[in-house]
Amino acid sequence: MAQINPHINFNGNALEAFTFYKSVFGGEFTKIMRLRDLAGPEFPVPENDAEKILHIALPVGKNILMGNDVPESMGLTNENEHRSKISISAESKEEADRLFNGLSAGGQIEMPIGDSPWGSYFGMFRDKYGIEWMIDFDSKYSGQF
Repeated sequence: MAQINPHINFNGNALEAFTFYKSVFGGEFTKIMRLRDLAGPEFPVPENDAEKILHIALPVGKNILMGNDVPESMGLTNENEHRSKISISAESKEEADRLFNGLSAGGQIEMPIGDSPWGSYFGMFRDKYGIEWMIDFDSKYSGQF
């Protein structure tokens, strides 16, 4: 069964916020990636975005709280709305495709589902009701992003 996890966008202070969440929930980060970790000819990263968080994950019970910093090129995140996405960690590519195709029907695809630069099978969209979703399958994490 797919797992649903909250995902929060930040304007450059994701690590600070997640350090705070960690102090409240306890536990350890399972992953921290910076934009510089993906930098290369196919994915240039401006110097002012290099240290920003691409992905951070903190287990909370059976779920995972996730977040990232929005690159400056994408504009600031409105901190009163549109900061969060619902992230689904699928247990297979087939499940990821089924969920992506079903939930995105009538919506707007932001990133088609496929192999990502960070090694998972990933897609992102806004559904027909305006809700933002991310679908991910990573065989290394067996249903956990």
